[in-house]
Parts: sequence; structure tokens; C-alpha cells
Amino acid sequence: MSTRIAFLKGHGTENDFVIVPDPENALDLTPAEVAALCDRRAGIGGDGVLHVVRSAAHPEAREMAAEAEWFMDYRNGDGSVAEMCGNGTRVFARYLQHAGHVSEGDLAIATRAGVKSVHLAKDGDITVGMGGARLPEGDVTVSVGGRSWPARNVNMGNPHAVAFVDDLAHAGDLYAPPPVAPAAAYPEGVNVEFVVDRGPRHVAMRVHERGSGETRSCGTGACAVAVAAARRDGADPARTGTPATYVVDLPGGRLVITERPDGEIEMTGPAVIVAEGEIDTDWLAGALR
Repeated sequence: MSTRIAFLKGHGTENDFVIVPDPENALDLTPAEVAALCDRRAGIGGDGVLHVVRSAAHPEAREMAAEAEWFMDYRNGDGSVAEMCGNGTRVFARYLQHAGHVSEGDLAIATRAGVKSVHLAKDGDITVGMGGARLPEGDVTVSVGGRSWPARNVNMGNPHAVAFVDDLAHAGDLYAPPPVAPAAAYPEGVNVEFVVDRGPRHVAMRVHERGSGETRSCGTGACAVAVAAARRDGADPARTGTPATYVVDLPGGRLVITERPDGEIEMTGPAVIVAEGEIDTDWLAGALR
């Protein structure tokens, strides 16, 4: 292995990532190494790692290689593997553009939640086709500090519990995962969103992402929130035949989410590359001792 590994740093509405280009999948990033890279005091710092690999070179993505050249091997900040990250997909696309692999227009990106369609607009915003939402049946409850709220179970390729509250402060500090019942509803853990109304088709949210804690933004979470809000508001596009668009404000910025009558959900927002450099592998090895 070389003594240094190239990396970049990027964010989408302040959901930030360490980007590790590795087209031929030569790096075996362990959970401990990912956690060290994401450490905000002793490492580079990030909510997760975007491991950039050609689909044909990764065993989890080879079947998607005909549809999408690039695979987003996404890891949470604690090193655990995740199915999908909406903001991460935008930042991943921005990296591919930055590196000259793609240009403005449409492209496809392979993820563990399937192939996602992406559009890089001339104005700089990036739209990701997030697929459809699944709404598992059964009541779910979220609790914080003695308060409890009913929550909507929404799956966007990863699991979410969406709770509408009167004040975002009711979410508490979100250092630890908010208790969700029944636990059997989310055997692999869950992302928990707390949501308040700001106006017609306009909401604000905070989120605890499994494996990362509270983050400044969560793309799949914003989509889950828009879906839950549309059902609550009687604006289910499959029933009305009309797309439902919600503006979702997050601590790190604003996303626009549109759900279409065919179930496809599109998320539009910014993505920025802020730095690039090299990881010293001697440091990385030392961080694991």
C-alpha cells in the first residue's frame, strides 16, 4: 500500500463527507479506519465516508455495472455500512464532475439501495431520483425526555421514523438514539426525524442518523419527512394524481422534495467540494492503536 491515500472533503447542506476515490476497489477500509477518518477532533471529520469505486470492481455492485459505471460504497461515521445516503449521492455526483468523470446532465449511480438517477443542473443544484417510499404498516412511537409522539414508518431504502412535534427543541440534544417502539419495527436501527410546520408545504426538521448522531442534514430523511407530511395532509400523489412538492429546511440548508404520482421521489439541493489532500497511512495505522 502507498504511504498516502488521496481524499476530498465535501458537503450537501452541511451533511459532510470524506471522499475516498478508489476506482479499482484496491482499498479495504475497515470500520475502525472509517471511524478514525470521520473523527472531528483526531481525524478529517465527517458524517460518513464516500468510497468511490467502479461498479464492475465491487462485488456488491457488479450486477449494476451495465446501468451505472460508479458505485457509492457509503459508510456511516461509526464505520457501519449503510444502504443509501441522499446528500451523499449529490456530493458523490459533484465529485465525479469535479474529477472530470461526468459533465452536466444526467448520470446513474449505483448504491446498495439500487441504481439512482442524478441530474447535474447548470445552476449548480443536483437532483437525485430517490426511488419510491415504502410505508410499512404498524404503529410506531418515538420518545424523548418523558415525551412521546406517534411516528410514521417510512423506508427510503433505509429506515426512518418521522414524528411531527410542536417545537424542534423537543428532540433534545440527540446525542443518543431516541427510543423507538416497538424495536422490532427497525431490526437494523433507524433514522429518527422530528418535524415542525413552517407554512403550506413547508416544514423544518432535525434528525438523528443511525451510526452518526445528529447531522446537519439528511437527504433520505428529508424525503421521508415529505412523504409523511403529504400523507398527513391528504396530498398523496398516487391518490390525487398531482405531484406533491415540499420545501424542507434542515440545520444545514434547504432541500426541495417532489413526490410524483408514479411514486418516484426527487430531491434537489446543493453539493460542494471544499478541499482535497492526502491521508497519511502512518497516521491512520497509529490512530487504530
